[in-house]
Parts: sequence; C-alpha cells; structure tokens
Amino acid sequence: MRALASALLGRRARLRWVHLLLGGALLMPYFLLANVIVAAVVTSDGLLTGSLLRQFAIFGLALLPAAVTALFPLVRPLEGTAVRALCAVPGAELAAGPSDSWAARGRTAAWYTLHLAAGGIVSGASLAVPPSAAMLLAVPFLSGHLREAWLRWPATLDGPWTLLGPVGGAALLFLIAGISWAAGALLARCAPVLLGPTAADRIAAAERHALRLAERNRLARELHDSVGHALSAVTLQASAARRVLDSDPGFAREALAAIEETTRAAVGELDTVLGLLREDGAASAAPAPTLADLASLLERTRAAGGTVTLTAPATLDGVPPVVSREAFRIVQEGLSNALRHAGRVPVLLRIDAAADRLEVVLENPVGPEHVPHHRPGGGRGLAGIAERARLLRGTAEAGEHAGVWRLSVSLPCGGGPP
Repeated sequence: MRALASALLGRRARLRWVHLLLGGALLMPYFLLANVIVAAVVTSDGLLTGSLLRQFAIFGLALLPAAVTALFPLVRPLEGTAVRALCAVPGAELAAGPSDSWAARGRTAAWYTLHLAAGGIVSGASLAVPPSAAMLLAVPFLSGHLREAWLRWPATLDGPWTLLGPVGGAALLFLIAGISWAAGALLARCAPVLLGPTAADRIAAAERHALRLAERNRLARELHDSVGHALSAVTLQASAARRVLDSDPGFAREALAAIEETTRAAVGELDTVLGLLREDGAASAAPAPTLADLASLLERTRAAGGTVTLTAPATLDGVPPVVSREAFRIVQEGLSNALRHAGRVPVLLRIDAAADRLEVVLENPVGPEHVPHHRPGGGRGLAGIAERARLLRGTAEAGEHAGVWRLSVSLPCGGGPP
C-alpha cells in the first residue's frame, strides 16, 4: 500500500503531473482557436458552449495546429528541457539540438501532440474531479435538504447509504491520481523514442566526433614533430657542449648559439600550434614551415652533431603548399629519429620533385656500433609520418636493409588532402 501511494503521490509522480498541467496550458490557445473556428462555421452558439461531444470534437481539432507548430525546429530542445526537468528521463536519451530533418520534426510533432492531448485530459480532470470528490466526501455531514439541493442526492439514500459518498469521493481522487500516473509514465516511456536522436542525428554526432579526433591528432602530430624535434636537437647540442666545454670552448659557444636558435624556432612553432587552439585560429598564428625553410632545419641538425647530405632540386617552389608543409614535417621527424636513435651518423636526404609527385628519402647507417636509444613514451614518429602521407593519399615505408635504415615517402602533388 505504501509503495502504491509512493508511486501515485511521490515526488516523481508530482513532477510528471506538473508536466501534464504544462501540456494542458499549452493546449489552451489551440483550443480557443478551434472553438472560434467551430463557432463561426458550425453554429452561432457562444464560445465553450454546447454538448460534451462538441467539446471533445473541438479538443481533437485543436491538436491539428499544435502538431503543425511542433514542426518548428526549436520545439524539440524546448520540450526536451521540460522532459529532463519534470519527467525523470535521462538527458543522454534525448536529443539536444533543433530538429534539422523532417524525420526529427515528425517525431517532435507526434510527441508535442501526445503531450498536449494527455495534458489536456489530465488538466481537465484535475479541475473538475476534486470539487466533485470534496462534495461527496462531505455527504455524511450534510442534511438531507442540502444533499438534495446541492448534490441532487436522492432522499431515499439516507442513513447508511450516505457512507457511499466518501467512498465515491475517495474513488474519484484515486482515479485522477491513477490517470495522472499512467499519462506521466506513458510520456516518460515515449520521450526517448520521439525526442531522442534520429539516425541522421547519430551520424552527424559521429562525424563531429571524428572531426574533433582528427583535429586533436593533427595538433598532436604538429607538437610531436616540431617541438619534439627541437627538444631532441637541443638535448644533443647541450650534451656535446658539455663534453667539450673545457677542451673546445669555440665549439661549445657554437652549440649554445645553436641551442638559442633552435629554442627560438621551437617557441615560434609552438605558438603556431597553440594558435590553432584559440578562437581566432590560424589568423593569429605564424605560418607553418615549408620546404623553403629546409636550410635552417639542416643547419640546426648539423649543429647538434649530425651530418646531413642533401640532394634536391635548386628550387621547390612548384610544390603545392599543403604538400610542402607536410614534407617539411616528415623530413623534420626523419632527422629527429636519426639523431635520437642512431646518434651522430651521416644522413643522406634526397628530395625529387616531379610534376605530379614528391619523393622524400632519408638513409642512415645502423649497426652494432650504433645502438638505438629508446626513450619512455616514444614510438609515435613513424606512425605520424605514415598518417601524414595517408592524409595526402601518399605512401610511407621505413625499415632496415643491409645495415641501412631507410625512410621513403611518396606524396602526390595533384591536390590537397581528402
């Protein structure tokens, strides 16, 4: 009995009753509009007059303009907010945005019509039933004359029969509570279906999530290749300067100057990446380096102790900007890997630029005397190179053969990324 009372009169039931009353209040303008139309077309009687059948007909007619109103895209988020607050429906099951497709608008119209229909019934019952129930509960306390005058209670139903009044009043109150509970439960069950995301909404959300992940991966690649290369070069330059600080001060000064230049360039590239995270985006960021900046990259690499031999065309201005930027990052990461894992070994860098394709090849010797250095959290460089090449519809291959580590990347120059 306590569980039944809690279900019918508990906090959840009361909130859902308020939600139903809200639906009844939203129905009133449509009901008045329908009543005006019926009064003008069918009869000359006054507003809100006529038989009960006529009132129900007007009630049904009022739901038609309500359904049309619900086709407005912003109805779905407004109704969803009310459902989350009053119907105890988890917000994750409801769509948050406007109805962008006709399928979503049709579902919203069905929900809005159901909400107003159930709300109108419960609101009407909540207004009409309690006064009748109160009069029936007062039957034992009224004289026969008052019972007959006010309640039209037959004079023959006196004595013990007056106890039927309170029973009937309690039954009416229980009935209105049960109707409200049933209507609230129905709306709570239908809300995720009619106000939840459609298949198009889920696809759009998945696409937005994929775009966010792609942007995060792009920023991670930029940070890894630019700042990671600079830190690797600075580490080797500082180590070399420390070892020859007493024996070769001139080289130590050159290494410190290279460290200064490398860190300054790294700060600039870091500001470029961080500019992508700001609201103003790339508008406030410096341009990303391209193959035109290859000379400074090789100079910093040589200052760190590496030997780089470059074979490339006299000019690379014909390479599309997006390909030039990605190729620079690929070369940067390849040189970083050579410095980090092979040490001070000679590196051969060959760049071939054709009309439709750009080839980048880096080679450096490996062997027992060149033990790779593994650092915690590493191993993302080659994956980033492969991802850059794949985004441009190119290919990237890396591996050791006959004591030589070779990185080969081929990038089409016919267009940008897909």
